[in-house]
This record gives sequence, structure tokens and C-alpha cells, in this order.
Amino acid sequence: MPKSFHRTDRVAAQLRRELGTLVHEAVRETGLPSVSVSDVEISRDLAHAKVFVTALMPERSVEAVKGLREMAREIRMELARAMKLRHVPELHFHYDQSLDNGERIYNLLRDLPELQADRERAEGEQADAADDDVDGQPSAPR
Repeated sequence: MPKSFHRTDRVAAQLRRELGTLVHEAVRETGLPSVSVSDVEISRDLAHAKVFVTALMPERSVEAVKGLREMAREIRMELARAMKLRHVPELHFHYDQSLDNGERIYNLLRDLPELQADRERAEGEQADAADDDVDGQPSAPR
């Protein structure tokens, strides 16, 4: 029976839990904008880990990711103390835009009925203007 849950998946899940705590502590100590670990993708050889973070304030996400990249070595050393791995993967921090994209889509869908009503109103006004004669007088009712 084949394994349905590979070692890389288990290691990535454990990394996500540990990094969530370590990143939270690092952010609190250094005064970086608040971020949370949303996902971890690990290479097959367990040498590299992409750590995706989301920011509470998306406008300060660049600052937060830059700070985490500068602290990656220290966070990796703390991770080595917390986990029992022969080799701790090198950490690569990336901003996860999926929440921002989801919020943007939600806002578009929420505003859709309003936009459709505005479009129908504008089309009605264009049709009324087209019914006017060349001399500016309204045409006879049908």
C-alpha cells in the first residue's frame, strides 16, 4: 500500500507550526509589521523551504518580508533547536498574496449588483438620448 502522506509533507507541516511561533516571536522582538506563516513548501531533498507569510497590514508587507529575509539565519538556528532534523532547510521568505487577491475578488463580487444597476441606468440614458431628434426635440412617443 503506497504512502499517501510523504515525508516532505510531514516535515512541511511541522515547519509551518514551528515557524509560526518563531516568526511571531521575531516580529514582536524586532518591531516588524505583524505577519503570520500561511504555508511552507519544502524541496524533495529537504534542503530548501519556501515560507509564505501574510501581513496584517498589506501595505507594509515588503518591509516585513525584507526583515524576515534578513533574520532568516537566526530563525533557522532557532528552528534547528526546536526540531529533530539532521539538516534544517534553508529558509526563503515570500509574501503570500492569496488573501489579498481573495479580498479583492470578494469586494468586486459584493459591488457587482451596484455596478450592474449603474450600467443599466447609463444604457437607459443613452437610449433616451438616441431617441431625441437631430434638432434636440424628443421624438414622438411610440
